[in-house]
Amino acid sequence: MSSNNQVYPVIWNDQSPAETLRGHVLLIDQTRLPNEYAVVEINRYEDMARAIETMIVRGAPAIGVAAAYGVYLGARDIQTTDRGEFLAQLEPIAQRLRATRPTAVNLFWAIDRMVKTAHQTLGAVAYLKQTLLDTAKAINADDVQTCHQIGDHGLEALPASPDKLRLLTHCNAGALATAGYGTALGVVRSAWRDGRLERVYADETRPRLQGAKLTAWECVQEGIPVTVITDNMAAHCMQRGMIDAVVVGADRIAANGDAANKIGTYSVALIAKAHNIPFFVAAPLSTIDFAIADGAQIPIEERNPSEVHTVGETLLCPTGAEFYNPAFDVTPAALIKAIITEYGAIAPAALKDQLASKQVV
Repeated sequence: MSSNNQVYPVIWNDQSPAETLRGHVLLIDQTRLPNEYAVVEINRYEDMARAIETMIVRGAPAIGVAAAYGVYLGARDIQTTDRGEFLAQLEPIAQRLRATRPTAVNLFWAIDRMVKTAHQTLGAVAYLKQTLLDTAKAINADDVQTCHQIGDHGLEALPASPDKLRLLTHCNAGALATAGYGTALGVVRSAWRDGRLERVYADETRPRLQGAKLTAWECVQEGIPVTVITDNMAAHCMQRGMIDAVVVGADRIAANGDAANKIGTYSVALIAKAHNIPFFVAAPLSTIDFAIADGAQIPIEERNPSEVHTVGETLLCPTGAEFYNPAFDVTPAALIKAIITEYGAIAPAALKDQLASKQVV
């Protein structure tokens, strides 16, 4: 699902103009990239929940968009014309989708917006269902626009010199992780568009290798120069003067600016600080959770240990060893130069004053 080399990982597809309410969602299966480009058709909310859990779709904004469509798919199959009964049956659907990934706040933001829309919309159940589909489509379209804004604000925030920048990123915060264009890779794309980018260095991002598999794939699709490095090479590259700035995404940002992102991000931030290299977090307003004061309150998902001890069908570790597999870590606000949102690049300490009033479910 691409157009003019742009990738769109979550797309609503109407089967026909006369059957709008029987459309479906198309997802790029990110577990098969970069070796195979495959599209999965999603018709039921339970299938969407499993797609989120198994990381067929991944990245906080993309998960939010997918979950919004998931709420609609569940709502579409509710068999009642009674509004009160419809709303009662909608809640377990929302709860199932909320349970898929605990860290990415965009998931909860999108589901809450869908549920709130359902409760605030008056009229017949059929009209309510159509309104939910329209809301999911709006969340989808808004995210693409937001990512373009983040990309352009991020370009303005990057160092003024050198003329051609070398940027390091960790994990994938690109078009595949959003509705399109990307957050951290949105900044990269805007820099490339305006002739300010020399090269992207992509951390491989163990254990699931999203940098090596997904970030590098996106860059190759668009002809953006990309060099993949192992996670433990970042310090060496900075020490040798190969990196001008770091730009990463986030799955949840606390009110004080602490940011949760893929495991290993905190290490990169510490290394950047040691080398006086600016470290930026790029994320939409929906990623900021003003309900929590700091990063200590962000729930950290732990995933299956097989992601650590096995690659493909190859066992890397001896039988009998134990494993720890947190999916995220939290980078303290003190290590972040700015958080780049659709409203501009903002110092972490100023988030609440500048953005809290704009947070609307």
